[in-house]
Amino acid sequence: MILDLPATTTEKVSKKLVKMRESGGAVTLGRVLTLVVCADEGEPTEGAIEAANEASREHPCRVIVVSLGNSAAASRLDAQIRVGGDAGASEVVVLRLYGELAGHAESVVVPFLLPDTPVVTWWPGEAPENPALDPVGRLGTRRITDSTRAAAPDEALAHRLATYAPGDSDLAWAQITYWRAILTAALDRPPFEPVDRVVVTGPGRSPSIDLLAGWLQAQLGVPTERHAGSFEVRLERTTGPLVLAVDQNNNAVLSNPGKPDGKVAMSARGVRDCIAEELRRLDPDEIYHLALQGASRITRPTAEASL
Repeated sequence: MILDLPATTTEKVSKKLVKMRESGGAVTLGRVLTLVVCADEGEPTEGAIEAANEASREHPCRVIVVSLGNSAAASRLDAQIRVGGDAGASEVVVLRLYGELAGHAESVVVPFLLPDTPVVTWWPGEAPENPALDPVGRLGTRRITDSTRAAAPDEALAHRLATYAPGDSDLAWAQITYWRAILTAALDRPPFEPVDRVVVTGPGRSPSIDLLAGWLQAQLGVPTERHAGSFEVRLERTTGPLVLAVDQNNNAVLSNPGKPDGKVAMSARGVRDCIAEELRRLDPDEIYHLALQGASRITRPTAEASL
């Protein structure tokens, strides 16, 4: 069920939300958090709503979508409420703010926050300069950005490190969870040799690959190089390199000297999978912070660094 409420107020929206819940049989019981999705005018919101709805089947929540419109226009609040089949296991409140209201989004959001539940703020598009100091970001115990959506993806991680605060995270980090799991499991097997050097290769402007290289540098504390090209992670050891790559069928292939290659079926992780993973933990992600620090210490060939 979808209801549009043009030129309305937060009070009217709240009352209508309660009525729709009661008439449709939906209740707030079982809602474990409030997910606030922030987007500027022109940024796609339907994809973010769809991903949030899918993730809500694992994490029942209230989704509040804040779309900031033209600040020079007349002050106005246009709202939309979605419950039932149009909202997955959540209830969705879309708030489009214009004029003076666009500069006070946090005040409009507060009345719709579920009491006594954590708040997670997510920017599916361009993130603010400092998410932790952003007015809406301050409402969240977790703040999720997406460096792959930044205007300059190759510079995004350095900026995220400079402004990092406990509770910050990045969908680019969630995209490499499977790769980190495979590498961790591989290093936990014989011959238990120390890694002397790491070479990570992948798309040149990929924050996810940069984070993978940064994570390895932070965890292993060895020289780590980042190259542009087809995906490959090479861990140099005395008896030979441990190599993680991708074959023509997009399977992960792990090569270890003296052992047969291991293959793992892999699939690309969409936004829905990444946001669902981020919602599984609401405490600060210290390993992500270490990966950001490690990413600042990786080296790149001079020619590639200028690309």
